[in-house]
This record gives sequence, C-alpha cells and structure tokens, in this order.
Amino acid sequence: MERQKRKIKQEILLEGLDCANCAMKIENSVKGMDGITECSVNFVNKTLTLEAAQDEATDIVSAVKNKIKMIEPHITPLEKGVDHDHDHDHAHDHGNKNIKKIVSRLILGTVLAAIGMFSPLSGMAELGIFIIAYLIIGGDIVLRAARNITRGQVFDENFLMAIATIGAFAIKQYPEGVAVMLFYQVGELFQTIAVNRSRKSISALMDIRPDAANLKRNGNIVVVSPEEVKIGEIIIVKPGEKVPLDGKVIEGSSMVDTSALTGESVPREVEAGSDVLSGFINKNGVLTVEVMKEFGESTVSKILDLVQNASSRKAPTENFITKFARYYTPVVVIVAVVLAFLPPLLISGATFSDWIYRALVFLVISCPCALVISIPLGFFGGIGAASKSGILVKGSNYLEALNDVKYIVFDKTGTLTKGVFEVASIHPNNISEEELLEYAAFAEVHSNHPIALSIKKAYGKEINEEAIQNYNEISGYGIQVTVAGKKVIAGNAKLMNKENIQFDQPDVIGTIVHVAVDEKYAGYIVISDQIKEDSAKAIRLLKELGIKKTVMLTGDAKTVGNAVGKELGIDEVHAELLPHHKVEEIEKLDASKAGNEKIIFVGDGINDTPVLARADVGMAMGGLGSDAAIEAADIVIMTDEPSKIPTAIKIAKRTRRIVWQNILFALGVKAIFLILGAFGIATMWEAVFSDVGVTLLAVLNAMRVMKVKEF
Repeated sequence: MERQKRKIKQEILLEGLDCANCAMKIENSVKGMDGITECSVNFVNKTLTLEAAQDEATDIVSAVKNKIKMIEPHITPLEKGVDHDHDHDHAHDHGNKNIKKIVSRLILGTVLAAIGMFSPLSGMAELGIFIIAYLIIGGDIVLRAARNITRGQVFDENFLMAIATIGAFAIKQYPEGVAVMLFYQVGELFQTIAVNRSRKSISALMDIRPDAANLKRNGNIVVVSPEEVKIGEIIIVKPGEKVPLDGKVIEGSSMVDTSALTGESVPREVEAGSDVLSGFINKNGVLTVEVMKEFGESTVSKILDLVQNASSRKAPTENFITKFARYYTPVVVIVAVVLAFLPPLLISGATFSDWIYRALVFLVISCPCALVISIPLGFFGGIGAASKSGILVKGSNYLEALNDVKYIVFDKTGTLTKGVFEVASIHPNNISEEELLEYAAFAEVHSNHPIALSIKKAYGKEINEEAIQNYNEISGYGIQVTVAGKKVIAGNAKLMNKENIQFDQPDVIGTIVHVAVDEKYAGYIVISDQIKEDSAKAIRLLKELGIKKTVMLTGDAKTVGNAVGKELGIDEVHAELLPHHKVEEIEKLDASKAGNEKIIFVGDGINDTPVLARADVGMAMGGLGSDAAIEAADIVIMTDEPSKIPTAIKIAKRTRRIVWQNILFALGVKAIFLILGAFGIATMWEAVFSDVGVTLLAVLNAMRVMKVKEF
C-alpha cells in the first residue's frame, strides 16, 4: 500500500480581486488542477487557500499563480507575507486612488454622448462621436471581454455587457448603447464602493491585532514587532495600549477592556498573578507582563486566523449558488440566441432588429453578480457579528448548521457550572465554624486537590506548618495529621467508617469533607461547584428558539448531576460517565433524530475532545477551556457564557434569512425582467437596473447581518 503523502496548506493573496464572479472562476479553474486536493477563494479577504502534497507544493503554487494570471490578468497573485504595493485597474476595482480618474472618464464620455444626441450631426459624424464616447466610457470592458474570449472564458459580465452594447450599435441604437454602458459603469462604481465598505466594516469588527510590543531588554525598553518577542521575556503595557501577547502580570494592576475578544462590555481588573490575553486593551495602569506564548500561538493570532479563514469552509447555500451560477449564465445565453433568430423566422411580420434587441436585453439581465457577491458577504458578515459577540465560528458551514440544531448536549463542570470548587456551607459539631474550618485547612495544607484548595481559600489565613506533625495522606479516603498535639482526620465517609467514628450523613448536593478531632466527630464541610449565573437563562432561551431536547452529560455523581439538571430545567441527565460513555450517548441521540436535524455538544475539557469531534457541531468554552477542546470544536465561546449559545443560533438564523432574502430578491427581479425583456416590454435601462441595481441592493442588505442585538 502506497504511503500517504503529507499535505500542507498554502495561501495566496489575490491583489486586485474585487469581482465575485472572477473569484468563482479562479476557484473553479484551480480546483481542477493536478496535485490540488482542496481549494477555496475567500472573496472578502481576497485570499486563495489550497491544499497540496508537501513535496510538490512549490511547483503547484507557481503553476497556480500562472493559471490566475492567465484567467484574470488584472489580478496579482502574491504569497501571504510578501510585501506588495500594486494598483490594478478593473471593472470592479475602484479603489480610492482610481475613483477620480474613473469619474473624469465617465464625465468626458457623457459630455461627448450629449453632443452626439443634441447636435445636428448625422451619418458617419454621428456614429464617430458615439463610438469615441463609448470607448472612453466602456473600452476597458470590451477589451477585457475580447481577452477572455481568446482564453475560452466567454460567459462573464464583460462579455454580456460588450455584446449587448455593441449589438445596440449594430441596430443603430447609438445613444442607448453608450447610455447603457455609462449606467453599468456608474452602477459598478457604487457597487464596488458598497463591497469595499462592507469589507472594511467586517475587518473593523476584528481590528484587534497589536502593532507593537514594549520589550524590556537589558534595563531598556525597546519597541519591537510582537512576532520578535520570545517566551519568558518581559514586556511593558502602557495605558491605552493593546496587550500584544498572552502572558502573566508580574507587576502592576489595571482595568482591561476585553470586549474585542469576549464581547464583554464591563472592564476586568487584573493584578500581579493574573493572566492577560493578547487583544485586551489596558485602560489605566502600567502592567509588567511575562510572555507565556509566542505571537503565532497567542489568542489574538488564533482568533484572527480562525475568523479570516472561516469562509474557506463554505455553507451549502454558497456551494449551491456557485454551481447554479456556473450553469445559469450559459443557459440564458443560449436562450438569448434562440430568442434573437427563431421568432423572426417563424412569426410573420417579426423583424430581426426587434428580436435581436430583445435578446440583448435578455443577455444583460442574466448576469449573476448579485447572487455571487452578496451571499459570501452575508455569511462573512454573520461570522463577523458572532466574533463581535465573543463567538468564534470556524466556517460558514457551521454557522448555517446552527439553523437546524434541535438537540443540545452539555458537559457540566466548566460549561454549565464555573468549574471552581468553593466551600458552600460549614456544619460544626460541639465546636465553632471557625475551629472546624481551621482543622480542615491544617489537614489539607500539603494537598493540591481542588477540594483542598477551596478549603484553604475559605480559611484565608496563613497556616503555621510548624504546628503540623505526622502528615499522612490515605489514598481514596483522606488525610491523617497531628495539629498542635491533637489527632485530626479529614476525608470522606469511608474514612470515618474505617476509624469507627460515629458521623452525620447529610442529604446535600456537593462533596462532603468530614472532620474528627481526637477520635470525636467535629462536623462536616460541604464543597460544591457553583452554577454559572446565566446557565438557567441559556436553557430557557434555547427552548424559546425551538430546541427539542437539552441533555447534560457528566462524570459527577448522580445526586449532583440530577440536582443541577433539575435546577436548570434540563430535559435529560446522564451522570457518572467516562469520556467514551459520552460519545455513546451522543451516538444514541444521533440515531433517534430526523435526517436534517443537528446536535450541538458544548464542553470545555480535554476529556470532551472526542465528543466535540463526534457531534454535528462542537462548541467549546474558550475563556477557561483547554487548548485541545478549542482545537476540536467548530465554534468557540470566548466568554464561557452558556447564554452565548442562543445568541449564536439567533445570528445564524438572521444570516440565513438575509441570505435567502437576497437569493429570492435577485432571482425574482431577474425572472420578471427576463420575461419583460422577452416580450419586448423591458428596455436596456431596466435590464441594467436588474443587474447592477439588484446587486447593489443585495450587498447593502447583506451588510445588515453585522448588526445583531443579543438576548
């Protein structure tokens, strides 16, 4: 059996890509090349991502660049990280530098066309002035159409506009040919401005990349790029600056704005010992931070990578539209040819000039730009809106999948609960609460178990270790120790039975630590994990959104699991599970659901990784969650708040609604105008509106996705 070749991903920046139809053509052409196993063009980020065998990657990237130059000569393919400063002209590429030039050209062409219309010119003089006006306004479109035809790229917007307007000249409709090209170019200008504004709005949502780091080196502060800083080095973060790398505060205290990463509006206080993440904004104090991760592994770098590459995993709706557009335009062109030549041959009194004009109108209407541009923008806008709310979606396919979620399965600890054990109550027997807690704290002094740490935290005083003798940890039972000459034992019920001590067995939720002093029962302490403030709200909102069943899977005791489930209103609880048991429960649920229904699993620990991967959509708590869980998940909640789950579903539903509004609006308007054009009612003017106008409206509608109100 042949050893499988190792595959690597490569990214190519498509400088000058401002046409969604061009993006689609590039993607389809590159996908068919030998050696490429996966390819996706992200129109929003102007990036082509491809996957190829490692040993062939260099040759393949070079071949892909040549292919792109052949298909779209105006686009410059650059490998990510290469500096570039190019300016390319294109029907869709109207950057700020070119706008004045384009507007001047259009004004000059309009003036010449007006002279042709209102002056007493006729014959060749009239034709000449209209041709000059036409070439000034739309010469670039005709030239590009001609180049594309020589390369076999026929059915695109350049061809449609060129053939329609040249056809208008052929049937002596000179003013209409020029005016339609003018209207098309003006529409394209506004359309591109709208697309660029949408791109900037989406980029602004994730404007969290730090520009520089203040590195402390040999007693001096040196301003360097975050990429240059190594683990263990010390950086200074001044008020108003972004934290450039993940690290631990070793000196100073301040309030930090975490909204860019978590969506939380309330600033968080940090001090010596606190962890800070790259992307936080320091509000008031000076912080000295020890760097814990290199920039490539830092939170801000991972978030940017996740969001920017999310569009490479396309939703089914996007894939449908790409395939639809591939067949739709050629079919319409064939229908237009039939419309131009068949009726004059079959219908008595029909003229070729009339039916050719109708066919030209039909051609202009057929351009699928509105669909091809607005749908990726809609999904990327949804991903951007989710990011702003502290929800990282790793692909528009996962965003779309949220619409069909009917079952939500939760882990308990760290997901619905805080994952932090705290002393819930103290129940002494013939001694004070303070004395009972003190004996327990002294007994647990050398233990790092979460329960021991919670007791020491509740005690809150310094423990004099000189008072402790004969420390003995009994595995599975608890601890034996002598404190100031008194024999103290602290542990579970089994330890009390082992030592033949009469004790109380209360019916409470949580872990119970029994304490005995000099072989007499001193009382018990209840340790419990606290339920998150918004867990109950999350379950209620999910049920309002139409979720059929909520399930909780936990490795904790049944009494604890059932109590938490009952308090939160969860439909089904399975407790005392090992990781592989959780996978089995997901598979049972999967077997019982309908074909199009989806299951979400929400977890945070390393032990949740198999279940996250098995569920239709895996969702991880990213603030305190493990790196393995975040890596395995499809969606990451940076705030650790369960209430973000209904927010994510709400954003997904809004995104799908707006995307389908655009699809139905564009196809509906085009269908109406195609019929009107075929019957000779619609003119070139209406045809151009149905192309450019509909695209512009669809893009503006797609931008609405980014404005989302949380619950």
